[in-house]
Amino acid sequence: MINLAVMASHEGSSLQTVIDYLSLKANQCRLVLVISNNRKSRALARAEKANIPTQHISTLTHGSRSLADQAIAKTLIDESIDWLLLLGYMKPVTAPILEALPERVINIHPSLLPKFGGKGFYGRFVHQAVLDSGDNVTGATLHQVSEIYDRGQIISQKEVPVKRQDEVEVLETRVKKAERALLREFLDTLD
Repeated sequence: MINLAVMASHEGSSLQTVIDYLSLKANQCRLVLVISNNRKSRALARAEKANIPTQHISTLTHGSRSLADQAIAKTLIDESIDWLLLLGYMKPVTAPILEALPERVINIHPSLLPKFGGKGFYGRFVHQAVLDSGDNVTGATLHQVSEIYDRGQIISQKEVPVKRQDEVEVLETRVKKAERALLREFLDTLD
């Protein structure tokens, strides 16, 4: 059995995709833990509704960023986590977490990296930057996580056309669809 954990900071819409997909398939993956740095995260509520254990680990619970990241790493090891998915996790990932799961920490990003990646490029900020650039294609990227935002090895990408009349919300909806497809494809590779 492959044990998955998810870290998310806010809505958890991509988390819901993972929960739903795994519930429909008889496979070797199971989501055993959701961690958030935000005790009011909707991701925690989504996980609890699906009877998935949750933990709030942050500077509020552990006093410093370093101690919180050490606690996350210990939790991943203690829970025998095989893969960690970052789905809207809004903090940089540091060495203790990466060392707990070498090359098995994965992020989904709403652009075709390396374009529109790095600090400050998340959510609607990415889509606005794409529209402002005049690019006619964007997409989603699944990549390994490194200590530098959005610089880990790219695993897979899906292109999404940018239409002249697009507004941020419309483009975001199409990119989220590509993100969900990438997540499902990745989960299938673990089977």
